[in-house]
Amino acid sequence: MDVEAGKDAVLDDDGKIKRTGNVLTATTHIVTVVVGAGVLALAWAMAQLGWIAGIAIMIAFACISIYTYNLIADCYRYPHPITGKRNYTYMQAVGAYLGRTMHVLCGLVVYVKLSGIAVGYTITTSTSLVAIRKSICFHYKGHEADCKFSNNPYMIAFGIVQIFFSLIPNFHKLTWLSTIAAITSFGYAFIGSGLSLAIVVQGKGAPTSISGVKVGPGLSAEDKMWNVFSAMGNIALASSFATVVYDIMDTLKSYPPENKQMKKANMSGITVMTILFLLCGGLGYAAFGDHTPGNILTGFGFYEPFWLVALGNVCIVIHIVGAYQLIAQPLFRVVEMGANIMWPHSTFINKEYPTKLGSITFSFNLFRLIWRTIFVIVATIIAMAMPFFNEFLALLGAIGFWPLVVFFPIQMHIAQSQIRRVSLKWCVLQLLSFVCFLVSVAAAIGSIHGIAKDINKYKIFQYKQ
Repeated sequence: MDVEAGKDAVLDDDGKIKRTGNVLTATTHIVTVVVGAGVLALAWAMAQLGWIAGIAIMIAFACISIYTYNLIADCYRYPHPITGKRNYTYMQAVGAYLGRTMHVLCGLVVYVKLSGIAVGYTITTSTSLVAIRKSICFHYKGHEADCKFSNNPYMIAFGIVQIFFSLIPNFHKLTWLSTIAAITSFGYAFIGSGLSLAIVVQGKGAPTSISGVKVGPGLSAEDKMWNVFSAMGNIALASSFATVVYDIMDTLKSYPPENKQMKKANMSGITVMTILFLLCGGLGYAAFGDHTPGNILTGFGFYEPFWLVALGNVCIVIHIVGAYQLIAQPLFRVVEMGANIMWPHSTFINKEYPTKLGSITFSFNLFRLIWRTIFVIVATIIAMAMPFFNEFLALLGAIGFWPLVVFFPIQMHIAQSQIRRVSLKWCVLQLLSFVCFLVSVAAAIGSIHGIAKDINKYKIFQYKQ
């Protein structure tokens, strides 16, 4: 009897070690994933959209996200949101509520998106590392100096670092990394916003418009349209953490119920996200107007103080080192689980080799080492081939926003709540889904158009920033 009581004290209802996460830790994970370097592209997005559409779209994305992520939180368990069986991944939840076909489709979208984000993070990190070198170069040689450098060495260095971090097998052991990454995300967001604010306060801000960048000799009406679509994709990406939402929920303690804790974390995390979006986007646009760069810390809207610009980019790099692992761990885990199921008796796949390095003891697995190393190398090579910051982020946002943030959550909610077809609520939910689908399609078209233009402009693997 005492033995059973002891087990209950250390194990959760699914037999796993008792989870200890809470609203604060979940919020930290959300902020780490959502408040990424894409935030610094929001000034450019605001410039394309203008004050009215830019602010309205950011707030609309936030409201939609809070609603749909709360639906996702209710589907963590099946069939009942409090007493049902846990779903450990987004895919598993979709499969439980919507069936095998939707499960496969969801998996395709999720893992393509995760892989794409890894590429996007590699591009962003190299862009920031080059920006640090450029800020020093401009400071000592003057603003007109030829300070152009290849991104490739920095991508390779970042890939080597990520290979090391990728060998950490368990997501819950990354809380410290997530916390550091969340703190640095605030650092660079406030540096970018602060530098923009300083320009505005000094009266040096550029003219702005309620409709954004004006069509004229340097911008055709067609290019303006493509830029508006791409801007919506940038905002959509910055709003998304669906790919890791259940990994975050799976760290929460069982009481209060996980869905109630996650709803509070959604509200606090997305509120912080929206405030930062409006600060970075609005202040950046107010500072630079029609000439707002794609990334306000790497596009050299600012030259001085050079050390602060460099510090902001250092914060970006530190943040992305952590955020990369938060999005990569779910992908690593699903491949390793699949391999274990297919080859349960393989020593290569399943055998752990306990290793001691000084006072540190860790477990070593050959399959984990080789598979994770290959993944990071491939992501790095793709980033080197297409290092286009804004366009690539917009494409990722377009790919993931509608299916992961809107369509699947709404369909799971309809199935869970048994909402009658063609009822008023059913029609409203489907209308919301359709409108978001149109936004995603437009953003995808705009970003693909931008990538195609960039590929024609630059030689592969020879891009210099």
